[in-house]
Amino acid sequence: MKSAATVWLLSLVVLFTAHAKENPLLQEFDTPFQVPPFNRIQVEHFVPAFEQAIKDHNQEIEAIVENTQPPTFENTIAALDYSGEKLNQIELVFYNLRSADSNPQIQEIAKEISPKLSAHYDSILLNADLFKRVKTVYNKKDKFDLNREQETVLEKIYKDFVRGGADLSETDKDTLRDINQQMSLATIQFGDNVLAETNDFQLILEESDLDGLPEWLRSSAAEAAKDAGHSGKYVFTLHKPSWIPFLQYSERRDLREKLYKAVMMRGDNGNENDNKGIIRNIVNLRVQKAHLLGYDSHAHYVLDRNMAGQPERVYSLLNKLWGAALPVAKQEAADMQAMIDEQGDDFKLASWDWWYYAEKVRQQKYALSEEELKPYFKLTAMRDGAFDLANRLFGLEIRPLTSLPVYHDDVETFEVLDRDGTRLGILYMDFYTRASKRGGAWCTSFREQMKVDGERILPVVSIVTNFPKPSGDTPSLLSYDNVETLFHEFGHGLHNLLSQCTYPRVSGTSVPRDFVELPSQIMENWPAEPSVIRKYAWHYKTGEPMPDELIAKLDKSKHFNQGFATVEYLAASFLDMDYHTLEKQQELDVNGFEDQSMKSLGLIDEIIPRYRSTYFMHIFSGGYSSGYYSYIWAEVLDADAYQAFKENGLFDPETAESFRKYILETGGSDDAMVLYKRFRGHEPTIKPLLERRGLE
Repeated sequence: MKSAATVWLLSLVVLFTAHAKENPLLQEFDTPFQVPPFNRIQVEHFVPAFEQAIKDHNQEIEAIVENTQPPTFENTIAALDYSGEKLNQIELVFYNLRSADSNPQIQEIAKEISPKLSAHYDSILLNADLFKRVKTVYNKKDKFDLNREQETVLEKIYKDFVRGGADLSETDKDTLRDINQQMSLATIQFGDNVLAETNDFQLILEESDLDGLPEWLRSSAAEAAKDAGHSGKYVFTLHKPSWIPFLQYSERRDLREKLYKAVMMRGDNGNENDNKGIIRNIVNLRVQKAHLLGYDSHAHYVLDRNMAGQPERVYSLLNKLWGAALPVAKQEAADMQAMIDEQGDDFKLASWDWWYYAEKVRQQKYALSEEELKPYFKLTAMRDGAFDLANRLFGLEIRPLTSLPVYHDDVETFEVLDRDGTRLGILYMDFYTRASKRGGAWCTSFREQMKVDGERILPVVSIVTNFPKPSGDTPSLLSYDNVETLFHEFGHGLHNLLSQCTYPRVSGTSVPRDFVELPSQIMENWPAEPSVIRKYAWHYKTGEPMPDELIAKLDKSKHFNQGFATVEYLAASFLDMDYHTLEKQQELDVNGFEDQSMKSLGLIDEIIPRYRSTYFMHIFSGGYSSGYYSYIWAEVLDADAYQAFKENGLFDPETAESFRKYILETGGSDDAMVLYKRFRGHEPTIKPLLERRGLE
């Protein structure tokens, strides 16, 4: 018996297929810069649009296969890479909305369409006649006059087919199709469950419960309560802009514990949103797929196309950093316990106490508090600071646009111009947390950069964050972590906006997972520089720049809490690798596996992994399985790369132009380490990272 949602979806297909010509997703976008016409797109347009675009893509593939001319790079590889443009466009619109502005209808459509998309892409990678043409070009590549980008595209597409099962028997191909469809549904359900768990919890408080909370946080909580129908009360949620400052400032230890346990138990409550069974299923499916394709484990399969290459290299890096970071984290915990003891409190520091006492230690050691900093980090000023940084480094001008359709009123739009006035791309920015948006921050595209007949197609890039909304007369004020997040995602944006590649397969951020974070993480360095902060940080009320004394305190405290930050991140990275180096399917006890993984590391009780298994979206619903380590791998690269700016000048034109040319403009058109060495002149070393984190 079909569910009501399935019947509804089927009725949409029948109802709207007849009107496909009127479907804005299937027409050329008649908007400025051909951005998505969000003002005309309705939820009911997606199913028929997907169905038609899949048919159209199949016809394009059929034309490549039936071409009577001998296979060449142009008629096979390039044709394949450019095929399915309309389908890709629809996918980008749909899945970006699913992340940034979802609703139950979109979630149901995702469950309906994702297995179909999985089957569609499997049908391409498992098409024997198509692979025969690809393989012919690959085997004769020396006979074609290919440039380096074309060689890379050919290598990647050939490897996509092999990794996609093209060499498997027909029986194994059917098995692979089934695995991929099961995984597509499981990863969607995992994300939906985390979103539901995040939105379902509210800590509703009276004014008498707010001891220690600053006025801006009280105001924000009152606004949240009003929106939730609890006027006169105060609401705190499981969104980071709400729970982290509550843990930092609340003097109510019992409430800190209640809120933090709600955070850490998401997906682990034995209810309809429990993710443990889904994790078990995903891990086993990944083991099965890896074996089917000839790999020892899922990690071996994933890392085969990353800079790391092998799990052993990942573990080697993580262990080096763990050995340096864990003693620092233990000392930080000891400092906090000493403070608790000195106050005459009779309890042991727990994980829900860490933020509160870390803030106390910061005030004690550095005479600095987050409360002092926030008034100087107005969101719009930090955004403009990021734009100014792009101008000083790369000569870019970023202008607001007010005529573009947007998917939510919070969204801002901009055009990005090069120093000579050439338009480079369009930028969307969606800053504020809301129930329809998943947690975290990310950069994505509504259209990818490429060149068609020599003409550069403008990328349409979107940056999405979960920053606090303005409240009353108070604008959105950022923590310093938020400032780093903004510059980080802006770095991803620049990687997409400055791309100058010809083929979509290698443009922008289409690079190895452990290389993609280099352009983003290097951007976090500049706002930490006193000379840069002095230019961007102005008090939102008085308009006065951040005092030199406060800047000096911030600079002096740059190693503050780095033991904790490094250890909680590394713990999650180890957990990811431990799941995905499993070589046998098994009845996995998720909580037991996680506990054993952390126990084997010697993780102290006062710290839990940054993401526990049941809400680890990066690896069970995103694209970071066997890849969460990539942030620290890329940080080795970015710390080393930033040394070039430190040595030559923070805004040295030649260094900036070299970074733009070899890193930002080239996408994945060559080997990642080759590109890095062209910029830096040598392979990276770990020393700059250890020094920056105070772990040397």
